[in-house]
Amino acid sequence: MHLWVFLGLLQAGTPVLEFPEPGLDDPAAYEGYQTRVYQDARGNAFQVYLNRSNGRVVHLWADAADESVGFTARDSGGTPAELAWSSSGAVAAAAGRTRSVSYGLEGPSPVTLGLFLLGSMRVERDFQYARRDSLPLDAPAFPQAELSQLIEHLARLGARERDRHLSLLGVKTLDELRARLSPRITAQPGDTGWVVRVEQASFDGKSHLWLVLEGDTRETVVAVAGGTVTIRRPAGGPVRFGVRVTTDAAPLTPLSRSEIFNDDFRRFYDTVRADSARPERFRRLEREVRGMELLCYREKLMAGLPNFATYFGRDMLMTALLMEPVWAPAMPEHVIASALRKLSPTGAVSHEEALGGQAIREHAAEYNRLVDAGQVAQARAVLTDLQAVRENYVMVDDDFQLPVVAARYLGDPRVPAARKRGFLLEERHLARLVSNLAYVARRADAYARNPIATNLVDFPRDAEGRWISASWRDSRAGYGGGRFAMDVNVIWVPHALAAMGTILDVLQQLGMTPAIRDEPLARFVRDRAALQRAIAVWRGAERHFRVAIGDVGRPVRDRLRWLPQAEGEYWSGVMQRTGLRADTLRFLALSLDGNGRPIPIVNTDPAMLLLLEPLARDRTLELVGPIMLAYPVGLFVDDLGPLVANDAYATRDVWERFRQDPYHSPTVVWGRDVNALLAGLAKQIAAAPAQSGADVAPLRDAVQRTVTAVDRSGLRHAELWSYRLENGRLVPVRYGTSSDVQLWSLTDLAVQFALDRIGRP
Repeated sequence: MHLWVFLGLLQAGTPVLEFPEPGLDDPAAYEGYQTRVYQDARGNAFQVYLNRSNGRVVHLWADAADESVGFTARDSGGTPAELAWSSSGAVAAAAGRTRSVSYGLEGPSPVTLGLFLLGSMRVERDFQYARRDSLPLDAPAFPQAELSQLIEHLARLGARERDRHLSLLGVKTLDELRARLSPRITAQPGDTGWVVRVEQASFDGKSHLWLVLEGDTRETVVAVAGGTVTIRRPAGGPVRFGVRVTTDAAPLTPLSRSEIFNDDFRRFYDTVRADSARPERFRRLEREVRGMELLCYREKLMAGLPNFATYFGRDMLMTALLMEPVWAPAMPEHVIASALRKLSPTGAVSHEEALGGQAIREHAAEYNRLVDAGQVAQARAVLTDLQAVRENYVMVDDDFQLPVVAARYLGDPRVPAARKRGFLLEERHLARLVSNLAYVARRADAYARNPIATNLVDFPRDAEGRWISASWRDSRAGYGGGRFAMDVNVIWVPHALAAMGTILDVLQQLGMTPAIRDEPLARFVRDRAALQRAIAVWRGAERHFRVAIGDVGRPVRDRLRWLPQAEGEYWSGVMQRTGLRADTLRFLALSLDGNGRPIPIVNTDPAMLLLLEPLARDRTLELVGPIMLAYPVGLFVDDLGPLVANDAYATRDVWERFRQDPYHSPTVVWGRDVNALLAGLAKQIAAAPAQSGADVAPLRDAVQRTVTAVDRSGLRHAELWSYRLENGRLVPVRYGTSSDVQLWSLTDLAVQFALDRIGRP
């Protein structure tokens, strides 16, 4: 059997992935965090992680319901218990509608488990974000206000109407419904073993999760009291117990590596495997291939494990762009089809889906709103399917990324015309694609007609009147409070319009001429010169975001004085070693404020432009120059990588925003942007004429510096990472909420392939 196939057929009980992995990862960077990922009997990802800092144990089931089962473990002193694996692998089984995974744990004696939370991974995320792991173990793990309020509304309905609502939820009384808000814990002693069952039905009664703890009565005793489970070993020493998690939710259909990757990548894979001088390189490559398999399903690609085991439109679309050189032709079809199935009626792309327990929460909130408005019949209709998938359309960038990905697929000469035609005719793909193109044309029209900054594509407002960071930097501080994002307006809108032209041309070549009545898209179809004029206008939008800082030293020193003393002194020392620029610093602002004025934050987003088309050498250097400048002037940090932002040239209130919300701040490196930068640089180097090798030397230097810094961080596989300062030394650290397996971090597979093609540094 070919090794490529053999490595995909891992033994059922063996972890598919494990972090930190001996020989590849520095355990110190994980600070007591350990995780293993398995595949269940249907090939769906099942992840278990142990967080020793808070004693939390979480099981993610990356299936059609995005499920999780979590509990917290504490020792006899009430501090987080240091649990560890007591089995080398796990046992996966399936029977009828149910699937289960079993494995073993061990911990100090006695160990008490509590704060049981069974349901949706989204609820588990909210539990942790609210820091409820510090509560007493017998406290309710995460009261879901939407569900409690729904029960209160039911209690106030007339008896006849209430019975109709309860019937839709599969119960006869309010007490039966309330019982679904918390797990039920039962203990069963035996002659040789004990069993504790923790089980919970979903609020609508249509799905179930079971957690079973098992032990040997000859070694351990168990007690259940007040929602907690205490396991003790009378003879002393560690307690060992088995854990089994079972679900009856629907599975997804996994894709194998042979379906994901093309022949060019397989040949590259075999070459790396054969390089006996660098075995570690193949270990990393194989780990990433396995990670990609865990996230790819026929129905969708998941954003990441464990935190985002759901569809994310942007993550899929960006991944499709980055993975284009190494993916099989069917992979873009999966991505495009998934996005098209989830379009809004107006043609907007879904950012994220709400599944299972999270869908129930959101539908419950809708039910409560309708009852409050006196619309009882409409509220009753909501109860017919509380787990119906809900879509979130708040994000802006993904709306414009879909045409770019679709144009790449439809314009690919390697894909036969018959296949393209067949794809467009499936599931109303063509009509839905046209709907998205019409949406893009409408959003772009105001600026195309009158190119002033306030006519650019802007973010929506939240309930408090602030601009929502509705692009990839989607934390509250992500765009520095800006209204108009540079990445949306300088990168995605112009390229979406250009992609529109490509798609219209291909449709004509395929003999497919859909009726288009929406303006201004219909105008572009009638008058292609009008589309070209709109593209030209939008390519000029960059001028609104250009920033020039003549005196770099003053704002940088001001910000360093604002930092905590040790941090300010460290970066002052770096600046002394690397020196200040003598000339003007020029960069594209991260965003514009509500009045269309630049918010001067240096950022990594210009690297995305390198991915989309060949650029002149000077243009490439102009875009990457600020990224490669040493921080605190630019973004680059040796032994860490390019920071995602530098707000030194912005106002103090922006500094405060990022201090309070560091997710996309000047203390963080994102694997996404590292991969975009490296892939973009490789693309520009490959596109340069062969005779101008000397001209690309600065680009190769940027590649080399980036690869070296990220490799030395020891966290190149992570979704994002940060640092701390110890005795005047910078120490890379894993970011606390980083995903272990993340879709656009795994685009490093395409980066490695691209770097090999240009001559690996």
